[in-house]
Amino acid sequence: MSTTPAVGDPAPDFTLPGTVPGGGDGDYTLSAQRGHPVVLAFYPGDETPVCTRQMCSYQNDLALLEGLDATLWGISSQDLESHRRFQANRGLTFPLLADVDNTVFDAYGLGRGLTRRRALFVVDAEGRVAHAQVHRLGVTYEKAAEIASVLRGLHPATT
Repeated sequence: MSTTPAVGDPAPDFTLPGTVPGGGDGDYTLSAQRGHPVVLAFYPGDETPVCTRQMCSYQNDLALLEGLDATLWGISSQDLESHRRFQANRGLTFPLLADVDNTVFDAYGLGRGLTRRRALFVVDAEGRVAHAQVHRLGVTYEKAAEIASVLRGLHPATT
């Protein structure tokens, strides 16, 4: 397992299959998102209590993140079928990526199985980690307002 990238490090690049909001599936490549920030929300499982609260809270505040030019991707190890059901059941309109072999969880140093950690990374427009929060216990997560604060720091107001 790799170590967790620190703020300022290049974000480990990856390509994963994911759900396309509105139907279908597609591939998502982090490096293809250069030019605007990407929020990577790693979560342990679809339809679990804390993960459901977390993803639904992000959905409720998605306009806040998008208004700051950010893209949000949820990432877990469930397959696309599980993600499609979760997305449909909860009305999620952002992509859910399937890391079924845990290569991206490994690249970000987030463990496997029962040791898998909930984490959130903000990757800046240049592909560097601008913010990293790895939770030791899986019962907490960062709120959209906290993420928005990080995103605002990427675009300081001009005078």
